Amino acid sequence: MALLPKRRAQEETTRYLGTNLIESCGDSEDGLAGWAPSGSCTLSAHADEDASLPSLAAALSAAAGGDDEGDDSDEDEFQQRAPRPSGRYVLAARRASDKDGLCRAVSRAPIRPNVTYRVAGWVGLGAAVDGSHAVHVEVRVDGGGRPVGGGVAVVESGKWGQIKGSFRVDCDEPPRHAKVYVHGPPAGVDLKVTTDLQVCAVNKIPRLRHLRKKADKVRKRDVVLKVSRRTDVDDDDTTASVAGAHIQVVQVQNSVPIGSCITKAGMQNPEYVDFFTKHFDWAVLENELKWYYTEAVRGQVSYADADELIDFCDRHGKPVRGHCIFWAVENSVQPWVRALSADQLRAAVEARLRGLVSRYAGRFPHYEVNNEMLHGAFYQQRLGDDINAHMFRETAQIDPAPALFVNDYNVESANDPNATPEKYVALVTDLQRRGAPVGGIGVQGHVTHPVGDIICDALDKLAVTGLPIWITELDVSAADESVRADDLEIVLREAFAHPAVEGIMLWGFMQGHMWRSHGQLVNADGKYTQAGNMFAGLRREWTSHARGKVDSIGNFKFRGFHGTYQVLLTTPAGEVKKRTFDVHKGDAPLVLDMDF
Repeated sequence: MALLPKRRAQEETTRYLGTNLIESCGDSEDGLAGWAPSGSCTLSAHADEDASLPSLAAALSAAAGGDDEGDDSDEDEFQQRAPRPSGRYVLAARRASDKDGLCRAVSRAPIRPNVTYRVAGWVGLGAAVDGSHAVHVEVRVDGGGRPVGGGVAVVESGKWGQIKGSFRVDCDEPPRHAKVYVHGPPAGVDLKVTTDLQVCAVNKIPRLRHLRKKADKVRKRDVVLKVSRRTDVDDDDTTASVAGAHIQVVQVQNSVPIGSCITKAGMQNPEYVDFFTKHFDWAVLENELKWYYTEAVRGQVSYADADELIDFCDRHGKPVRGHCIFWAVENSVQPWVRALSADQLRAAVEARLRGLVSRYAGRFPHYEVNNEMLHGAFYQQRLGDDINAHMFRETAQIDPAPALFVNDYNVESANDPNATPEKYVALVTDLQRRGAPVGGIGVQGHVTHPVGDIICDALDKLAVTGLPIWITELDVSAADESVRADDLEIVLREAFAHPAVEGIMLWGFMQGHMWRSHGQLVNADGKYTQAGNMFAGLRREWTSHARGKVDSIGNFKFRGFHGTYQVLLTTPAGEVKKRTFDVHKGDAPLVLDMDF
């Protein structure tokens, strides 16, 4: 029986998982291994005899999850697919502009639509340049005119940097041609790329298997309930075993809350309200608390819409994150604020701080103080280098309760030279040096064709600060429902399995009420999409329930996710008694005396 076209394409893609689609030409006569000039430059082949290049095989092994104990099978699989770099590289010299560099055809197999590919390798700069520069590895299709993704490395002079990027062609028909382009540093800077750069279709199965194991280790704990009942014998208050009694343990709250942004318009839709109240623990207002919303016209301040949404969340027991007091990107600052003089602007900033933070004192567990400082510096350029830290200090003085977050985008994607994890850590360090009480790191998570290990790598780098990390604005966009569900699952599992992540917020969930199109978990008619069903399934998977009988020595054992539980004990007389307890992080089993 002939295979359907879609199924045939899936099987052909599976056959190429892990295979480098850049055909090896290591023994080519010119030594360039198939690389050609792109733009104005000259190429030459070289070999690094002192083996200073890092191991690409080790990087790809870690990408599969093989860096953790117990995952040797995954490591062996990727080691076989990714031989150690040969030490050979191609140098592009005499570059006339930042667009000049190298290009190379993707020739071994066609690029499949709706399949995520990773780009991995090493790029370097010549020594005759000061500072560091961004090197872009870009994949273009159909004659080089349409970029579909890639990666960026910020590389120091005379050194190598690792590319960990990704791309996907979101269309029904495969592109006719695909090429990899390497460019980026200023004119005159020599640019290097290893000859064994890899382009591979992502095999998500080993990674997801690894993440399930990791989540079990990071987010769960063995629990022993020592169950007894209090008796009154001869006026002595004693306890007796309740061996054989029926017991049920129900998790009522996970220690990693998952929430979403909400809007006033969305709250008019009963299907929207139903999905939000059933599936989310926390909320954040998409726009209604932003300065341009609460004071669009100078002097006309209104928190009516914000109050309505916050009151709704209070009634339903949903904590609300404060987003955001300020926004550093100039085009997100309302025109009347941009038109102010320096003195007027400083006075307006102080009024905004006092007005907002004092109004909601004690109500928000988090604030995002000045949004997207990696991508904008409006207040810093107008009011001086200390203004960002001042915003944090003043917020904490008015309301000491909330944790104060930085918040930015593209940090997890390895595709933005302005938003590398290293630059984000440097921003946090500078704020702290200036006395800013930074209480958390927000990683927005507006992702496209995500690859799990790239996200994990960014989270690892941010975790060195010791601050809690929240995914604050997660959304994915893919017209193909199965691709959308896969993308969302990858990001959610990476975040949930990472020990530094303490919460996850989605940036909308319903068609017609989202910032990005093709991102919905539920359609406008209330029907769940594949992404919605996957999300609901993960929420069930990450909730622990147990039932059974108390054993002969009065113990009941289970392994559960960190969080809050309710235990129901049915006595021989049929009476149901309840207790509540919390499971916190810990390596040793948690032993609790449960006196009924």
